[in-house]
Amino acid sequence: MTGNSFSFVVGAGRTFIAILGVGTVLAMWAGSSAAQGPGGLNEDFDACLMRILKSAEDDLTVGQIRKVCEAGISEASDEQEDVFSEENALERRARQEGSSVVNLWTITPHKQNYILPGAYNFSTPHEKPWDEAAGKDVDLNNIEVKFQVSFKFMLWEDIFKKRKNGDLYLAYTQLAMWQLYNRDISSPFRETNYEPEAFLAFDTAWNIFGFKNRFFVFGISHQSNGREEPLSRSWNRIYANFIMNRGNLVLSVKPWFRIPEDAEDDDNPDIEDYLGYGELRALYRTGDNTFGMMLRNNLKSDNNRGAVQFDWSFPLPGTDRIKGYVQYFNGYGECLLDYNASTSRLGMGFLLTDFL
Repeated sequence: MTGNSFSFVVGAGRTFIAILGVGTVLAMWAGSSAAQGPGGLNEDFDACLMRILKSAEDDLTVGQIRKVCEAGISEASDEQEDVFSEENALERRARQEGSSVVNLWTITPHKQNYILPGAYNFSTPHEKPWDEAAGKDVDLNNIEVKFQVSFKFMLWEDIFKKRKNGDLYLAYTQLAMWQLYNRDISSPFRETNYEPEAFLAFDTAWNIFGFKNRFFVFGISHQSNGREEPLSRSWNRIYANFIMNRGNLVLSVKPWFRIPEDAEDDDNPDIEDYLGYGELRALYRTGDNTFGMMLRNNLKSDNNRGAVQFDWSFPLPGTDRIKGYVQYFNGYGECLLDYNASTSRLGMGFLLTDFL
């Protein structure tokens, strides 16, 4: 590692820690303020509580009802049938999760859960690692099955009891690339990524450039593909995530800092040159359709690299539980094995759980 690279990593680490520290203070301060209700326990807040109590489902707790009102649900008329009809998409997701985690041993979705039976790579498949491992040329198909399984579990609720804030989660995400249609090499799983993580999530209520920062999250993540050399890839990160919304438009700003490894143990020392130092995600829900975009970039003028992903989920006739799903990815790092290989892939399939 050169002196400039080391200075940059140290600077990135200090910046990240500063963001993390300021964000944590703000989250705790906002949580303390939010616990008093918007503008104190005024008439609008009391009216919101009474409206929801009259028609709420039995599994909603008092704390969850308070959070809904504190989140700023606008006052509805007494004749309104559904007191949640004016919720935005982010608040609806938060309420639905809150309603489920009160039950012991409940596991809830974390990231998207989906399967793309037809995921076509318009680029040349990244065969070099496979060729090195096999000692011969391996022919990979351009079309694969791509799927992701992701869930989380609340380990500790309201760590900061006085503020009624700070929930500790454990989460797990698995991404797989399956050469199902490749009979020449017995249809193997080309790549599988495993990502366990632990994180603290805070309810917040401060405004940023017209957006309402609704949640602040910070945590630690390990991601690897469980392979031996020369196919082994892994890295560890600490991250912060600022989740904000304006109506049904949701932004996630997620900077991260890679935890350094010993040079002899590092399978991918240049991974930040391709995956960068953070991720920006935008989501917009209209009706039953959700549109998403993900951006990553290494923010370097020389050898600029990054990735973009577009998502569209839409209702399917005859079912409310499964949606149709279209995903387009272009750039580096679709999976760990391809962190330094550019991919252009279009996939179509089914979405079991969405972000919103």
